[in-house]
Amino acid sequence: MNHGIPFSEALRFWWKLGWISFGGPAGQIAIMHRELVEAKRWISERRFLHALNYCMVLPGPEAQQLATYLGWLMHGTWGGIAAGALFVLPSFFILIALSWLYMVYAALPVVAAVLYGVKAAVLALVLAAAWRIGTRTLKHPLLWGVAVAAFVALFAFSAPFPLILAVAAAIGWLAVRVRPDIFADSAHGKSAASADADDAVINSKSTTPEHCEYSHRRLAVIVVVTLLLGLGGAGLIAALFGTGSTPLAMAWFFTKAAFLTFGGAYAVLPYVFDAAVQDYQWLTAAQMMDGLALGESTPGPLIMVVTFVGFVGGWTDAARAASGALLSGPAIVSLALVCALAATFFTFLPSFFFILAGGPLVEATHNEVRLTGPLTCITAAVVGVIVNLAVFFGWHVLWPSGTAAAPLAGGFDVSAALMAAAAFAALVRGQANVVTVIAASGLAGWVMKTLF
Repeated sequence: MNHGIPFSEALRFWWKLGWISFGGPAGQIAIMHRELVEAKRWISERRFLHALNYCMVLPGPEAQQLATYLGWLMHGTWGGIAAGALFVLPSFFILIALSWLYMVYAALPVVAAVLYGVKAAVLALVLAAAWRIGTRTLKHPLLWGVAVAAFVALFAFSAPFPLILAVAAAIGWLAVRVRPDIFADSAHGKSAASADADDAVINSKSTTPEHCEYSHRRLAVIVVVTLLLGLGGAGLIAALFGTGSTPLAMAWFFTKAAFLTFGGAYAVLPYVFDAAVQDYQWLTAAQMMDGLALGESTPGPLIMVVTFVGFVGGWTDAARAASGALLSGPAIVSLALVCALAATFFTFLPSFFFILAGGPLVEATHNEVRLTGPLTCITAAVVGVIVNLAVFFGWHVLWPSGTAAAPLAGGFDVSAALMAAAAFAALVRGQANVVTVIAASGLAGWVMKTLF
């Protein structure tokens, strides 16, 4: 590779990104754009957005996949692996530590009070994500209709996410041929029409590197290695813990989630929430909400909450089997760590496969613009998906005593509503930093519980 971007310098950037990537997918993508496109000029605007468009239509975490894609584009397979791994490793280590602290100290009144406020901030963050994406995307009645239809399909009919996004893409594919003006003001439309910058190291006129060219042999190697890692990892878990063990169940579930869930972290979370809490009973709804609060307050992809789910699920399973043993016992912590690692590994392994296997095919089309309509409609559908998630979270936060049989039992939590409203205003109107909002909400929760 003769583009002149030092691999060591790229590694330093990906490692730094892993520690500063707060703010969810939108914030993380914005950081990469600011650093790689605007500041370092390693990637041109058009090449960056072309990669982003591909990652948006994949199942899994689009920000982590974008980092993997750009690392691969610059430095080949090892560059992609390094970028994707360094993007999530800091978050993994932080969440392991926070998960342990949570399981040991969550029952303390002061910790419960802080988490009470942070959960209100999580609700505000989800609403703010819907607002931010909606104001950027919903610029035509058709797109509003797609968003509303996606919400109704999920809320009223529990339609599967892939079906919703497939229908949205089909609507966009048809609409862009009949009424292309609908997408003239969309983010994807603007990116497609914008002139590319020639001063970037990698731009639309750059010669395609050898590693970016499609090869049957390279694709076969990637498929075989991925299968060996996946089946080998599952086989090792089965040999060590048994075929009916919690770690193996997590390996299977999170592999399935990685392949079947589209629309980014906010779209994936209801699926994970429902399965982890209701189907497998790895943790309670309250614990899942606390995990989301911790996930929002740490760098890295929001889907890293699966690390928390794995740790708590493993801890709970080991504690049940311990029959009264100390909850901080080595055996319990060890199983929790194994489950956290399994949940994280099998969530992200397919993401690396999608990028390393599909990247050469995508690069062959970087001068063609055919995805404006489908991508814009997919984004519109994701707005409806996020609103559905906000309703789901809002029920747990604002009616904490509600059940499926009596959803409004226990009354409306006015304090939580006020904290959520204040956090939403700070995020949307005040453009406040996510970490600042979470910290302030935690302090407000402590004050509320202490004084009232």
